[in-house]
Amino acid sequence: MNSSTPLAERMRPKTLDDLVGQEHLTGKGSILRTAIEQGKIPSMILWGPPGVGKTTIAHIIANTLSVPYFQLSAISSGVKEVREVIEKAKETTQSILFIDEIHRFNKGQQDALLGAVEKGIITLIGATTENPSFEVNSALLSRCQVYVLKPLDEKGLVKLLNQALQNDEDLKQYHITLKETAAFINISGGDARKLLNLLEIVATAIAPAAKGEEVIITNEMVMDIAQKKVALYDKQGEQHYDIISAFIKSMRGSDPNAAVYWLARMIEGGEDVKFIARRMVIFASEDVGNANANALLLANATFDAVNKIGYPESRIILSQCAVYLSSSAKSNASYVAIEHAMKLVKDHGDLPVPLHIRNAPTKLMKNLDYGKGYIYSHQGEGNFIEQEYLPEKIAGTNIYEPGDNAREIELRKFLKERWKEKYGY
Repeated sequence: MNSSTPLAERMRPKTLDDLVGQEHLTGKGSILRTAIEQGKIPSMILWGPPGVGKTTIAHIIANTLSVPYFQLSAISSGVKEVREVIEKAKETTQSILFIDEIHRFNKGQQDALLGAVEKGIITLIGATTENPSFEVNSALLSRCQVYVLKPLDEKGLVKLLNQALQNDEDLKQYHITLKETAAFINISGGDARKLLNLLEIVATAIAPAAKGEEVIITNEMVMDIAQKKVALYDKQGEQHYDIISAFIKSMRGSDPNAAVYWLARMIEGGEDVKFIARRMVIFASEDVGNANANALLLANATFDAVNKIGYPESRIILSQCAVYLSSSAKSNASYVAIEHAMKLVKDHGDLPVPLHIRNAPTKLMKNLDYGKGYIYSHQGEGNFIEQEYLPEKIAGTNIYEPGDNAREIELRKFLKERWKEKYGY
């Protein structure tokens, strides 16, 4: 290829009429197109999966209205950069500030935008792949119109492929025929940018070797090249589930090397860092549990820190937590216990609460023996008095069995000293 500019960028639409997909927003008579044509656009959040036209629509709006245009990425920008743009915007009129991946901005960064949006100093266009109801603070969200973008369908994706082959100067020099397109469609997952990048990779790999002869592209050919040259990480696709599975299993297997590697794969693939942090909080209980109760504290602190700090610094916090969880003693005893308990509930239904541990706030309840026979545990030696707390039908059932690790061996000893045979294990 002669151009150093990626094909997806070379093919970026310049007008709404050139845009493929999103007709519900940009087609004739649609709400967004009407606002653009009238020159009165609101601050807005464009919500949709990657590669469906969020950045393109922002560019088209700015070009159509011929207004000052500023662009920031939430990955690399902070409050300082936001304030600098706001100061520049004060010197102009109707400036547009486009923020890509606005969901990565923490509350402080989003708050820095509020005043400027409210006063009309800037018209904000935020792009996000995450639900703005959860990821954009309510004060800012209330001042923006939310537009939902859809993945491109097969018809739109095929149209993009043909447009690129017919109109791109670099591709036109080769004689490429698309015999099959299913592999392109499946790998791209409705993402126009991924689709065009893949087309360029395939053309670069095959067309020059043909030396001017016709090149017929098949599904097998595309898959072979993609597996060799493309990182197929997709936040909604199979790789998303495979890699998070590899990450969890590496931590469960006490391998910090592998855990950090799969963490890096997710981060490089654009995975939401909050999703990763949430999974580590779950892991801390499911796979570490009471073998190291501090794991849950650290994982929860990691989740809070990631929310406050944002990317890219949060990668360091995630790495620290992943290493700690990988290197910690493991136990799934609490997970097994709740699964066992839930099966008992399903098998036996709503078993009655034993009378002696029922609440008895009224005289009638006391007359019905609610609370009768209950002994206050703190009156016993070691703050313990043996009595039954399970329903009669499942009385004595062993639900929690401590794991074979230092901390839960202590718990096992504690329970056995008090319950003797019941918790004798």
